[in-house]
Amino acid sequence: MSAPAWAYEQVKLHPHDPLWAVRAGLESAWLTELLAPWLVDGVEHVGSTAIPGLAAKPIVDLMAAVADPAVVDDRVLAADGWCLVPPELDGRPWRRFFVKPDPSGQRRLAHLQLVTAGDRQWADQLGFRDALRRDDRLAQRYAELKHRLAEESGHDREAYTEGKADFVARVLAG
Repeated sequence: MSAPAWAYEQVKLHPHDPLWAVRAGLESAWLTELLAPWLVDGVEHVGSTAIPGLAAKPIVDLMAAVADPAVVDDRVLAADGWCLVPPELDGRPWRRFFVKPDPSGQRRLAHLQLVTAGDRQWADQLGFRDALRRDDRLAQRYAELKHRLAEESGHDREAYTEGKADFVARVLAG
């Protein structure tokens, strides 16, 4: 089985779009219903689309805190168009990762991370998001890094993500 087209989507940043927050709100409300049997701390809009004014890939990033990501029934999410990224490909054992592609299957509309409630990753992602929301200069520095990495990494989404890791760690360290 070959990888879907959206797996090779190029990193392309777009100017901030206020509709990202609207899409995130609608998707979060629906996921809250779908994941109700497993949900502990709710569904949060994270990532760059959650930062007003910040350029981002036009993919809404969502994170849900559940008691145990391994017991969530993937079929519930698959019926809503979510595709599980196999853990061996995702390479982040602390989460289960899903992508919701557009109807053409060419582009990603949203990401969903299922994270164990109380996990450090939950607090870190919310902390990073909130730090950027509070500090426009910090958000600007992050935007500059993202633009540089997008130019350098092209289709290598992992290189793009890894290139942001030191910046994120410094923000979280205070």
